[in-house]
Amino acid sequence: MHYDLIVIGMGLSGLMAAKTAAEAGQKVLIVGKGMGSLCLFSNTIDILGTIPRTTKMRGGLSQWIKDHPEHPYSKVGLEKIEEALSSFLSLFPPPYSFQTIANMNCLLPTGAGTLRPTYFIPSTMVAGASFREGHTLIVGFKGFKDFYAHYVADQLKCRGITLSFPDVLHQDMTATALARLMEKKSFTKNISKEIKKQLHGETRVGFPALLGMNDPVQVKEDLEEIIGGAKVFEIPTLPPSIPGMRIFNRFKEWLIQKGVTFLLGYSVSKAKLGGKRCEGIEALHPPVITSYSADRYILATGRFIGGGLKADTEKVFEPIFKLPVHQPRSREDWFEKNLFTGAPHPIHQAGILTDPSLQPVDERGDLILENIWVAGSILAHHHCFDEKSREGIEIATGYAAARYGLGTLK
Repeated sequence: MHYDLIVIGMGLSGLMAAKTAAEAGQKVLIVGKGMGSLCLFSNTIDILGTIPRTTKMRGGLSQWIKDHPEHPYSKVGLEKIEEALSSFLSLFPPPYSFQTIANMNCLLPTGAGTLRPTYFIPSTMVAGASFREGHTLIVGFKGFKDFYAHYVADQLKCRGITLSFPDVLHQDMTATALARLMEKKSFTKNISKEIKKQLHGETRVGFPALLGMNDPVQVKEDLEEIIGGAKVFEIPTLPPSIPGMRIFNRFKEWLIQKGVTFLLGYSVSKAKLGGKRCEGIEALHPPVITSYSADRYILATGRFIGGGLKADTEKVFEPIFKLPVHQPRSREDWFEKNLFTGAPHPIHQAGILTDPSLQPVDERGDLILENIWVAGSILAHHHCFDEKSREGIEIATGYAAARYGLGTLK
């Protein structure tokens, strides 16, 4: 089957690319093995966590672009970054919307008991941005081993409790099972009553980020109504990320409504190349291999976690299009020798080089494939974890790659 655009990868960059193309009336196929990093990291939307907390994001981002000309943000530009973020936010109207605190980074409590800078936060986490020592109660659940309320509370200098409901909470509860349980009003009513008994004047109540899969705001409001006098907020936990799954599910719902062909659970095993063009791909869904073709392709497969980049004993390589990967010259140079310098490992800047239009080029700057665009963390010249810029890079480059590919961005 032939499409206007095939997007390879279902992380945030791939989803943004598919959304952008679908809005332009294109016939789109998006194919991927899974949710990408959304189910691992995306509790909030990081744009650039390294700028001072008192700096407005627009000013900090503008200066960053000037100082880092090879960074993916510089390829997109400030104006298009803001357009991309607006496009993302349009998918999440109230009540479950993403908000900023005074257009600056804010500090949110984490499941490790630290305070972490981030920019866009879901409405279920907003009360956590006003966290105060001694005025917050942290709630955990017996049987859920990915969140330890007393440890978090000790680190944040507040109080923690662990609720036990043996009739419904069994040993080794998963995040998804507990999130679905939170959507049952009988369960939230029982835990609200128990929390109300144990409240000692706290004005904030923090839960692990699993207040339901589908309507977390309603769960939050139900809890607040019975607890009375305290604001409830979610705290990011270990993977899987329930807030990340909410983002993925919202994109999936919207894309399917717009007629996008959505192939989840498929891996692209091969690309058919002719000259400087991709003529088609083969998608594997064991045991079946299916061929698809398109006028344009966007590669948004992520780095090592998503399988977009792979490594052997000598080098890093890109497995689908065999694109050259910018990387340290020798494997001995992959990692920072001194553990205590705080410097990121050089291998974390490995990725695909592109021209200003996000098309793949070699080290000399020569175009490799003329109908391929690249988006997301697979791009070279960024340390997204160290910069706390992962979601921002994915949103901006996914949007821009689709716009460049459609010829609507010059």
